[in-house]
Amino acid sequence: MTAIRIAIHGAAGRMGRRLVALGAADTQLTVAAALESPGHPLLGDDAGIVAGAGALGVHLAAELFVPVDVVIDFSVPQAAARILETCRQNRLPLVLATTSFEPAQIEKIRAAAKEIPLLWSPSMSMAVNLAMKLCELAGKVLADKDADVEILERHHRFKEDSPSGTALKFGEIIARQMGQTQQVHGRSGRPGKRPHDQIGYHAIRVGDNPGEHTVVFAMLGETLELTVRASNRDCYAQGALAAAKFLAGKPAGLYGMSDVLGL
Repeated sequence: MTAIRIAIHGAAGRMGRRLVALGAADTQLTVAAALESPGHPLLGDDAGIVAGAGALGVHLAAELFVPVDVVIDFSVPQAAARILETCRQNRLPLVLATTSFEPAQIEKIRAAAKEIPLLWSPSMSMAVNLAMKLCELAGKVLADKDADVEILERHHRFKEDSPSGTALKFGEIIARQMGQTQQVHGRSGRPGKRPHDQIGYHAIRVGDNPGEHTVVFAMLGETLELTVRASNRDCYAQGALAAAKFLAGKPAGLYGMSDVLGL
């Protein structure tokens, strides 16, 4: 079997480095390109050495100059928009793991998926995506059972967006089943009685926590909680690599981790 050639966009970041290291160790994959923003101080360095995985002979570059089968993006919205356009122009499959896009950027993502295979997910974690399916089922069952829903998430102190894209996706899935129309992000003062059509989000930023989400379905007399937590970032990298293997050779379309997991 020929190894799938991947390009990693954001290769010098925390997630990018793990993608390089784990991708280099995967016999089904070849790390063919490592991309970073123009002007990045590590441009030209060997991506394997930057990742602590030993020399790979693949140097950090600002442009994609070599043939690849799939691009994996773990960057920021502005940079992700640029690699999206590169993939669209070159008809390259793209695994898009960046979050916090503006509505106009989301429209461009959906438009690009009509031309290229594009897998976009707020979380690359396989456990998180399974938990989302379980929450969808819980929401469906509890839709008329007088259940309140709260979503708690913990991440490291360096995370810039709040609440997390994953927490918002949990809420979107549940609201689709249960019909909540209001969102509240934390509470203070005297907000009064909790509206029943509300989902509450609570973001905690502590230390180096790589990610933890708890979804609470609370009724009078009993509570159901679904918790999924990462012990390190490798779960996100492994999920993205699994997504790349899934996406290689697929027709144009918008895919998600649920497709990778067969859900």
